[in-house]
Amino acid sequence: MLNRIFFVCLSLSLYSAGSSLSCRWIMDHKFRQHSENSLALLDTMANNSTNTTEDAEVEDTVAFPNLLYRQASKASAEDQLAFTVQILNETAALFEEDHSSASWEENTVEDFVNVVTQQADNLRSCIGSHGHKKTNKKLQMYFMKLSSHVLKKMGHSAEAWELIRTEIKTHLMRADQLVSSLLTTN
Repeated sequence: MLNRIFFVCLSLSLYSAGSSLSCRWIMDHKFRQHSENSLALLDTMANNSTNTTEDAEVEDTVAFPNLLYRQASKASAEDQLAFTVQILNETAALFEEDHSSASWEENTVEDFVNVVTQQADNLRSCIGSHGHKKTNKKLQMYFMKLSSHVLKKMGHSAEAWELIRTEIKTHLMRADQLVSSLLTTN
């Protein structure tokens, strides 16, 4: 019961005067701490990896969605957070696929998924009541293509997972920039 009251109070205090962001979880730099943790875990996976992908790239049909990030950066604070939550959720779902061919320690992958999921859940609490229902279909399709055109097409191989790991690292860095920009513009 006390938790419900806390979340209601938190929800009511999320936005003040227009679009000014005041979500305590972000303001206390918890998002940044989680971002640093998730990036460190991805680096740990790279350090434990025995595969090399120096010349490999994600194929053109799954090009990084720079345009979607540019559009998101111009959206309202709530929409930017919803976009970031979707990135985090899609990332967690991707890393729950069969990664047995990757030479990563299972607990590192589990920790990574847990950190990213916790980050998404906490960010979701910063979004107004209708924000959690927004799904960017193009972003959703992009992640589906990562799964089908990279992972499945390459047989969930270690090389495929290394490509995914590097692609996701870029996403997490861009998501961190997106949320951090909310702190400096409000």
